[in-house]
Amino acid sequence: MLGHLTEKADVFGFGVVALEILSWRQMQTSSLEPERMYLLEWAWSLNGNNHGLELVDPILNSFNEEEAIRLLGVGLLCTQASPTMRPAMSRVVAMLTGDIEVSTVASRPGYLTDWQFNDMSIFNETSEYLTSEAPLRHLDSLSNATRALRSIFQQWQIPLDSLWNGNPCTGAAVDTTTDIEDPAFNPGIKCNCGLTNGTCHITQLRVYALNVRGVIPEELRSLTFLTFLKLDQNFLTGPLPAFLGNLSALQTLSVGINALSGTIPRQLGGLRNFKFSTQYFMAFGSNNFSGSLPPELGSLVNLEQIYMDSAGVSGPIPTTFVNLVNMQTMWASDNAFTGRIPDFIGNWTDLTSLRFQGNSFQGPIPSSYSNLTSLTDLTLRNNSLSGTIPSNIGEYQQLQRLDFSFNNLVGPIPGPLFNLSSLSYLFLGNNSLFGAIPPQKSPLLLTVGLSYNRLSGSLPSWVSQRNLSLSVVANNLTFDSSSNSVLPSGINCIQRNFPCNRDSPRYSSFAINCGGPQKTSSDGTVFEAENSTLGPASYFVQVDRRWAVSNIGVFGEGPGGLYIQNNLAQATNTLDPELFQTARLSPGSLRYFGLGLQNGIYNVNLQFSETGQAVSSRTWESLGRRVFDIYLQGSLQIKDFNIRSEAGGAVNRAVQREFRVQVSENFLEIHLVWAGKGTCCIPTQGFYGPSISAIKVTSDFQSSVSNRPPTGSKKKNRTGMIVGITLSIGLLSIICAFTILYLRRKRSSGNEEEELLGIENRPNTFSYAELRTATGDFNLTNKLGEGGFGPVYKGMLSDGREVAVKKLLVTSHQGKSQFVAEISTISAVQHRNLVKLYGCCIEGANRLLVYEYLKNKSLDQALFGKNALHLDWPTRFSICLGAARGLAYLHEESKPRIVHRDVKASNILIDIDLNPKISDFGLAKLYDDKKTHISTRVAGTIGYLAPEYAMRGHLTEKADVFGFGVVALEILCGRPNSDANLEPGKIYLLEWAWTLYENNNGLELVDPTLVSFNGDEAIRTLGIALLCTQASPMMRPSMSRVVGMLTGDIQVSTVVSKPSYLTDWQFNDISTFVSDDGTSESTSNAPTSQFDSSSNASMVFGADNTPKVVTRPMPHEVIGEGR
Repeated sequence: MLGHLTEKADVFGFGVVALEILSWRQMQTSSLEPERMYLLEWAWSLNGNNHGLELVDPILNSFNEEEAIRLLGVGLLCTQASPTMRPAMSRVVAMLTGDIEVSTVASRPGYLTDWQFNDMSIFNETSEYLTSEAPLRHLDSLSNATRALRSIFQQWQIPLDSLWNGNPCTGAAVDTTTDIEDPAFNPGIKCNCGLTNGTCHITQLRVYALNVRGVIPEELRSLTFLTFLKLDQNFLTGPLPAFLGNLSALQTLSVGINALSGTIPRQLGGLRNFKFSTQYFMAFGSNNFSGSLPPELGSLVNLEQIYMDSAGVSGPIPTTFVNLVNMQTMWASDNAFTGRIPDFIGNWTDLTSLRFQGNSFQGPIPSSYSNLTSLTDLTLRNNSLSGTIPSNIGEYQQLQRLDFSFNNLVGPIPGPLFNLSSLSYLFLGNNSLFGAIPPQKSPLLLTVGLSYNRLSGSLPSWVSQRNLSLSVVANNLTFDSSSNSVLPSGINCIQRNFPCNRDSPRYSSFAINCGGPQKTSSDGTVFEAENSTLGPASYFVQVDRRWAVSNIGVFGEGPGGLYIQNNLAQATNTLDPELFQTARLSPGSLRYFGLGLQNGIYNVNLQFSETGQAVSSRTWESLGRRVFDIYLQGSLQIKDFNIRSEAGGAVNRAVQREFRVQVSENFLEIHLVWAGKGTCCIPTQGFYGPSISAIKVTSDFQSSVSNRPPTGSKKKNRTGMIVGITLSIGLLSIICAFTILYLRRKRSSGNEEEELLGIENRPNTFSYAELRTATGDFNLTNKLGEGGFGPVYKGMLSDGREVAVKKLLVTSHQGKSQFVAEISTISAVQHRNLVKLYGCCIEGANRLLVYEYLKNKSLDQALFGKNALHLDWPTRFSICLGAARGLAYLHEESKPRIVHRDVKASNILIDIDLNPKISDFGLAKLYDDKKTHISTRVAGTIGYLAPEYAMRGHLTEKADVFGFGVVALEILCGRPNSDANLEPGKIYLLEWAWTLYENNNGLELVDPTLVSFNGDEAIRTLGIALLCTQASPMMRPSMSRVVGMLTGDIQVSTVVSKPSYLTDWQFNDISTFVSDDGTSESTSNAPTSQFDSSSNASMVFGADNTPKVVTRPMPHEVIGEGR
């Protein structure tokens, strides 16, 4: 992990081998039950329970128990976390021979206790927090509770009510007619005076939407009779206290919409009295938590409602949740949940609402969900679900809203789905569904979104139903005169191949005033009106077929179905404030299309402004985040775009974004999509989804078209000419097609095994001769470097494009199937912060990839290479943010999702505009929804390797998060992660960063060559880097949350503790040995340089570059057997 190499690294490896010999099994075996999967964990568990001999290979008929126990002890000693605790190999020999007694193993290594992966699905009813030897005693009088309450209110700066007269249990607090949720009763206190001997106890506390700041006070633990605690919509920070789990009477806990951080405490599993009615629930959504859900929550068997959307939690849903059979409502959107959607949810037969959008679930929709006959709302959009829509979908007779959009579903649409008697909203867009639209439909189903599938055939007769909102954009449907007469005009123009004016372009520009009337800007541009009434599944095609707009989605709560925002305030930061008087809104997916465009490069200008009232910082209203993604031509340009953040926190301030994009098939697609991220209800209900005020698209080339709509007379006069030209071109095209087909078949006849037919998004193919010419026959002067799979050369294609050609060596381990998979993967993934693949070559044994060439090379060369670029702070911060966005896309948005495995500065390239682009992601292992680790060899670079990946080969996206954290530190301080030329305290960047952080000197880490820098951004970057490099993967944030923290949309969580791999693995005192009589001998005054080594060294050298001689006495048989 840190690249520190001494002989004690060999000792560790020997310890693992010793345990493998003893048990006759590999270090990790995924086919075993979780507690036995990792040999070291299993060995420690058995040793701790005095069952060490159970580790011995069971096929042995007999063995020497004393030797087996000795071998186990040696194995555990050799694998201690700290190198100083591992014995020298000479002492290992003596321990094995019995000449020296095996030393007592002090403690279980920190790397086993910190890196827990499998026990999230295990809950022990006798967890230590449930069997505390010193539980809080119940209060005998009101005085202690009163003092605690006064202290809490003083810390939150809440005025004390003068009516208390020293006793909070008076007036409304004991009035049974006053409800705790009464808006006039805030803060609210309720007491029960009939519990014990007439003593009054505070049982309910409500501090709602008062913008109180600070932490949840420790004094709250004194209110042991609390049954109701509601602290929503404030600005509380710090962790959610674990002591809340000791408030055993608590039945309602609600802390949503705050700025709390850290992990969800497992102690909450002790709240066994949780019982809810329609007005009570458990809520901790819209906070800045991290880590996974504690499996202990599965013990809350009475839990009926849980709201944890936008909470920041990640990982799989714990299997202990199988116990929550009384669940009625679960909202868990906008998190980073992974794995499969649990089958056991199908046993929650009382469930009425399930919302999982904006997560990273994979796999099929469980068939067991047919048991959920009480469901009214099922929202699974924006995940990575696959398979077909369950055939038993017709069991959901109570269902009112169903959203499976933006997944990877395939197959036909089940007919019973359209006949659900209560269904009103159905969204199935952006999948790969095929076949015909079902011919029958329930009369209540009035909103149907089927866009961006592969549906075919004609439209059913029910499309003529009044008040129907139907979107079938980008399918393969056919339309007759009857369907064209009942649907809004122009639907044929926005089918999958966008046929209107295709191959006969008419336009080279267009401008739209989104949601408003026609306006003329200060530069004379006419922004056409776009104020049609769009519904939850609708479209509009402009009369001249120049552009179109499509909307999909219904607001979950508010704003009353409005899809246009009117703004009376004057927009600032623009010469055209009238363009910002309206904005088009969408609760889901908003697309604008340019139709009939001449092919070429276009400039796309998008204009935004967040409307509404300004809100103060550090208030609950400021926690709202309207977040959406921006795609152009299907390629992600900006992920998690936040208008207010881009405007510096201001409202009614114009924000413009410029893009350059290629139009190659006469149409342009601008896609703004809510991917389930951000908050839904702050500062108001329904505050989420895309919002745009104006669009301007202009050509960046000399246009040869009129850019005017056709007239009837011209169209009539030119008909004959068009027919003639069309026939000529058609005949010529057929001849060319046959010629090309013949030549391709001839060229590939000797390599019939080289097939790319099964690859989706097939890339361009280049001939080997073409690439030889481009690179000067792979001349060494064009060599850019050499990676693990072969050299990379700079080249110039015949069309003038500069490229980087990666030539895979014949001796590479990457065979044909791996190469084909890599091409497929890279071709499917496009993002502005990822290196673009132009194509490939497969001829005989030659396998090459052709990438875009980036002149500024890699980030490590830019930061600390011989020809460093002297990057200023804004550029560095932008590079850090761009790299984070690229990784977030790989982890959460790409299809399929990708773990890079080797995130480091040299794998982040810099383009001419100093934008970062991640390279080599095509060599990464892909997610497998059945596994959380990869069994093949560990691939990565010392210094960037996550502990669990380096030690166990346990691979998840959190390994990339760790590598990013190291890169962020390198960007911050302008130095590599290890530098042996520095003084000992600074050699390892992570150690030095923690030292400065713990001493509140974090800014000393900033590169001293920077003339100036933003202190807030630097501290934020440091905090993020330390979070990303936590020992436990569950403590590291997802990359999407890292992006939010970097942009300031999410508060940086508090770093809990220094990782164990830094505290346990101390290297400076490794001159301390254990003497033959078992006592410690220290030679700490000896120079430590003899143990210093670079990350790529295989031996330990001193300052004079000669091997140092170890003078400890060795057993004679070891010396005698030396060769």
